[in-house]
Amino acid sequence: MGIVVLVMAGLAPMARAAAPPGTACAAYAPTAVVAGETVQRDVSIPMSDGVVLKADVHLPTGISGRLPTSLTVTGYGKGGPITTQAADGGLVSHGYASVIVDDRGTGASAGSWDSWGARTRADYREVLDWIVRQPWSNGRIGVTGASYMGITSLFAAASGHPAVKGVFAVIPMADGFRDIVFGGGQLNTAFIPLWMGLVTALGLAPGASPEAIRDHILGAGQFQVPTVMASAAGGDPAYDSDYWRQRSPIEVVDRIKAPTFIVGGLDDLFQRGEPMLYERLAKRVDARLLLGPWTHIAAGNGLPRDGVPTIDALRLQWFDQHVRGVDARTSCIPKVTQFMRGIDRYESSPTWPVPGLEARRWYLRGDGSLTTTKGSTGEPGRKYAQLPVTGACSRSTAQWLIGAIDQTPCATDNRADEAANLTYTSAPVTKPTTVNGPIQADVWVTTTASDASVSVAVSDVAPDGSSRGLTNGLLLASRRAVDPARSRTLDGQSIQPWHPFTKDSVLSVPPGTPMLLPIEVFPTSATLLPGHRLRITIAPYDVPHALPPAPALLGSFGGVVTVLSDAAHPSSVVLPIRR
Repeated sequence: MGIVVLVMAGLAPMARAAAPPGTACAAYAPTAVVAGETVQRDVSIPMSDGVVLKADVHLPTGISGRLPTSLTVTGYGKGGPITTQAADGGLVSHGYASVIVDDRGTGASAGSWDSWGARTRADYREVLDWIVRQPWSNGRIGVTGASYMGITSLFAAASGHPAVKGVFAVIPMADGFRDIVFGGGQLNTAFIPLWMGLVTALGLAPGASPEAIRDHILGAGQFQVPTVMASAAGGDPAYDSDYWRQRSPIEVVDRIKAPTFIVGGLDDLFQRGEPMLYERLAKRVDARLLLGPWTHIAAGNGLPRDGVPTIDALRLQWFDQHVRGVDARTSCIPKVTQFMRGIDRYESSPTWPVPGLEARRWYLRGDGSLTTTKGSTGEPGRKYAQLPVTGACSRSTAQWLIGAIDQTPCATDNRADEAANLTYTSAPVTKPTTVNGPIQADVWVTTTASDASVSVAVSDVAPDGSSRGLTNGLLLASRRAVDPARSRTLDGQSIQPWHPFTKDSVLSVPPGTPMLLPIEVFPTSATLLPGHRLRITIAPYDVPHALPPAPALLGSFGGVVTVLSDAAHPSSVVLPIRR
């Protein structure tokens, strides 16, 4: 997906805790100019193909003339709590018009939903055309929203419409296939059915016309249900193709011309793609990245902190600068601000990945240790049975259930899950050790079955034995092919493999034959403190997060996998460590 090879050796050290937003300059906190708003509900916006979208237009009271405008396109109902919480953020009280539109085939809008197909994406430019023609619009628009709405913001900006002057996208997706739907070649069984059901249910909400409800029901039968069923059965949607690429913002962000702010999360659904979006955008436009310590439904929780303002305050500052056109001192906002687990504070950097990293490899040993030296000749491997019962009480479950179990011990301590899996644990570190960026696990395995599933978790083990999950990755053995030209390297070592995941790239899995599985583990930022240990956990599955499509699940079920550790097959993990 346009990921370029990046060699990061020899770069300068990262700026540690240097000037988070709000510290380099005085905090940006202008006084609201109005106390109320008027709302025009269910305003019709006709599309060129005859479909009518519906919008709510929020206007500040007591202000005449033309106004800068924020646009949010939602799939969750324009008047519902999911949307209203994520859309405005106080912009109307500061003199903005706010337009919230139900996406095609959702809410009160007509048509059939197709999860950002070509016709849906064409709607966004037409909506922007409509806004600039309105008597309350000054022709300058900022696009914004969280999750679904963050994704539509990127697509709207990528339309190239000249009225888009600023983008503020919170927890958006980058690569639909790799970020969430089929990470590691395995179907996301935790979130995707839930999400498609949510969009469908909210499409039947009060306010939709009988015709719109009919379209939504028909659309569910023609898109949502067949897509899920075909994916689970191993059909065409189970492989990367133009179908997924046209639904992936990373494919079009190079077309964005407006300054763009990306907010992501270390435990977010789109943990993988948010920094990649920033990386691509920063090459072409004024861009910022904020990564916080939250899951999907908790984005922004805990702010302000360490000089980092709230998301609403940052959005107002970004839009005042780029949409309203006043000096809001956005130059004071560091390019990259990310939360560092372990030391539990925000730090800033001029780039992502951060400068000053080196590739450091740890080896998975037959005795369950994790060392910087390879195993010996003949060192025995360790085995697990491929049964889909592991993963339920873990950081991964908290992540992929969008934070639903955040308040349980499972979200912060992986030990219950680790007890049924293979763990490899290092000796205590003697000095602070910072991991920052993407990780690659190179796992050698054999299997007695015709396919194999391998899940990898990276954890920080405290002196009291608790195991704080930092990040995860997984891979289906038959999907192990790698495109080196699109993989990321550090110090000459691959640190983020890029798997094609196409039908043509599927490889055979010969029972009993050693195979190297280069597993992408999503990026993180954490510091292991002295006395803490690094742990790698290898498991057969990551339930309920993901399961292979039915053919691969049946081919792997019940097989015995051996994780090899000998000198000829040195299973290992390579991490980006700050010098």
